[in-house]
Amino acid sequence: MEMEQKPRQRRWVLAPMVMVALILGVLLGKGWERTGHATETYEELKTFSEVLTQVQKSYVDETKAKDLVQGAIRGMLSTLDPHSAYMTPEMYKEMQVETKGEFGGVGIQIGVKENRLAVIAPIEGTPAHRAGVKAGDFITKVNDETTKDLTLTDAVQKMRGPKGSKVNLTIQREGTPDPLQFTLVRDTIKIESVKSKVLDNIGYVRLTQFQESTGRDLSKVLKQFKEQKLQSTILDLRNNPGGLLTASVEVSEQFLPGGKLVVYTKGRESKKDEWIAKGKDQMDDSPMIILINEGSASASEIVAGALQDYGRAVIVGTTSFGKGSVQTILPLGDGSGLRLTTAKYYTPKGRSIQSTGITPDIVVKLPAPTTVAKAGETKSGEKDGEAKQAKPTVVPGKDQPAPNGKGQDEGTPKNGTTPPTPPGEVFGEPSLEQDVQLQKAVEMLKTWKIFKELPRAS
Repeated sequence: MEMEQKPRQRRWVLAPMVMVALILGVLLGKGWERTGHATETYEELKTFSEVLTQVQKSYVDETKAKDLVQGAIRGMLSTLDPHSAYMTPEMYKEMQVETKGEFGGVGIQIGVKENRLAVIAPIEGTPAHRAGVKAGDFITKVNDETTKDLTLTDAVQKMRGPKGSKVNLTIQREGTPDPLQFTLVRDTIKIESVKSKVLDNIGYVRLTQFQESTGRDLSKVLKQFKEQKLQSTILDLRNNPGGLLTASVEVSEQFLPGGKLVVYTKGRESKKDEWIAKGKDQMDDSPMIILINEGSASASEIVAGALQDYGRAVIVGTTSFGKGSVQTILPLGDGSGLRLTTAKYYTPKGRSIQSTGITPDIVVKLPAPTTVAKAGETKSGEKDGEAKQAKPTVVPGKDQPAPNGKGQDEGTPKNGTTPPTPPGEVFGEPSLEQDVQLQKAVEMLKTWKIFKELPRAS
């Protein structure tokens, strides 16, 4: 036995040393000198090699070099910030599909807030949205496993799975003493990023996410508004967790003159990149209101911040999430990818949004959840599942029934409360009676028109 183990141990030692040599080769090939940083990096990698060798040699269970190295990479990136992460080839491929608007899961965009795993926003028409998961919720467990030490990427993977399978989430919600339990049935998440309607002679357009096609789709909607001679616009960015930086620029420039700075980023060594509006000539200077809330993040904050800086729109709602960092996706040789924070973005007037968010010009908060007599029932005594079944979430062109075909009982929070109706729960019929933020926006635009038409004193 001893004779058989020795050659095996030599192979294990060789692998990490070859890896160290390859890494150093890459660094030196990019212009690193053999002193300074390169020497320091070599010494640290030498220690890493020794640890890897000892683990492979002496750990109680047999290990695989690939798993150990990937674990080390994840650990390294987790020390940087919550948004930098390693993606396996499968995860990298799925990420590319996601930006095109379709992926599998429960429909939750997540981030880190107060060092906890937080819901940035549920995506409209998805299992999480229909069940009542809210922006600002903290996810403490996924399938009874704590999220305390999970990276964002790992948490996403645990919540995704085959269509029809179930995932249990434990959620802590502000103002609710006991944790909420949700059982969600996974579904294929299809995102229609631009939705529009004429609301009381006002052009209402809601962006649910920033995808490759968002700018083009918005352009078509704004063209229709102009043909209908609508004189004011509401741009609803509530619960929009962001997406592509380029899409946020394409949206912003449809409301700004050409040549205006939309956003700029500053990375390492204060390297600055700017994005300038090309001038799409879609909208004039007609009155405009942007709705935001704590679920508006990243690209949503770029749009809101730019139009607020130029006085192009009045911002209404509550302070946004505050994600002002830029992640660059870097493909790796084996088909995997690296999501790395490379810069922070700033509004045209130099405001950083990271951790602070966009503060509305007019703060309008949604009413607090109302207590009901029995968990899973509405004020009328109707079971939540029955109510949803009678009035399902509708996405233009496609019905989105409950994933289990029996309503939403499985997703009802078991705390005796029912959350206020999320914006656009039944899109195409925004309820001014229930949505006080939208109601405020409509009232402001009507008042705007009245004052504009008042005769001037002679």
